[in-house]
Amino acid sequence: MYKIAAMGDRDSIYGFASLGIHIFPEDRMESPAATLHNLATQDFAVIYITESLASRLKDDIEKYKDRPLPVIVPIPGVAGNTGLGMRAIARAVEKAVGSDILADA
Repeated sequence: MYKIAAMGDRDSIYGFASLGIHIFPEDRMESPAATLHNLATQDFAVIYITESLASRLKDDIEKYKDRPLPVIVPIPGVAGNTGLGMRAIARAVEKAVGSDILADA
């Protein structure tokens, strides 16, 4: 059975634990990049990652963009939304359907 993980600062991801999602707080990780790679090679189908952490692991996340699993989804943290998550979703949708259907008209 596939699992779901959340990576990032403790305040942003701690609530995911109540949903049964495995959490990986930054302050408990020796190397966030190594943690991401370990999760990707295990049975994690979805990895939520805060936008601030995702911006620091951009090259590591890029390695998984053409794989069907895991799906790595940037999410806003408690510090606010940087727009990274929406840009990633817009690129994925445009790639899937061939045009930018999410753009404001």
